[in-house]
Amino acid sequence: MATYTEQGWLQTPLGNYLLTQEQAMFDSAVADMFGFNALQLGMPEVDLLRNCRIPFRFRAAPHAATTLCCDSVQLPFAASSIDVLLMPHILEFSPSPHDTLREAERILLPEGHLVLSGFNPISLWGARRLMDKGGEYPWQGKFISLLRLKDWLALLGFEVVAGRMACYIPPVRKESMLQRCQFMDRAGDRWWPMLGGVYFLVAKKRVTGMRLIRPSWNGARVARALIPKPTQKAECQKNKHGQ
Repeated sequence: MATYTEQGWLQTPLGNYLLTQEQAMFDSAVADMFGFNALQLGMPEVDLLRNCRIPFRFRAAPHAATTLCCDSVQLPFAASSIDVLLMPHILEFSPSPHDTLREAERILLPEGHLVLSGFNPISLWGARRLMDKGGEYPWQGKFISLLRLKDWLALLGFEVVAGRMACYIPPVRKESMLQRCQFMDRAGDRWWPMLGGVYFLVAKKRVTGMRLIRPSWNGARVARALIPKPTQKAECQKNKHGQ
């Protein structure tokens, strides 16, 4: 049995099937997002920002097969510097997925978008992970349930604004079997919407607005405040005329 890396697995029939599904979802999500800086963290072999209109787009990953290699729990970006952050299947392979989300919250601007995908443990893909003993990509990852992920996002101040499931076809290896099971993708959203092999979320970073506390002025105080105070020269002239 072959043991795949991320890049090698994406070139298999099953990996290509997943990539086709996710590319379409990312293309649709980022088309109407605006700003100055967009970051794709993970899957650097593919351009998931190709449909994004933001001028400065970067790709990074926790391994060396990319221009920028960085740890997902210590991102080398300033706080509030990124408008759009893509995280395809980063959390499953992070040593601390909650800390990775904290870093995402730190570097995103207020009202910035976090777009992520993950493997659904409550699916045929999750069952395959439980049975697979080879430890190859992606089955060695720690699949995170959608409910837990939503709780984490809410605790960090994110609001989920869009989401969907995909990849209802069983994770079979052969191209012929994938072709035969295509009807499952067409029926999945209607008949078993929560059992897709992959979930896709778009979340927005919300920041609680500051409340301006105004002084409780009454009418007399306002009137006195609006009367200009006499200058020292005016006071001298007044005293001179009074004499």
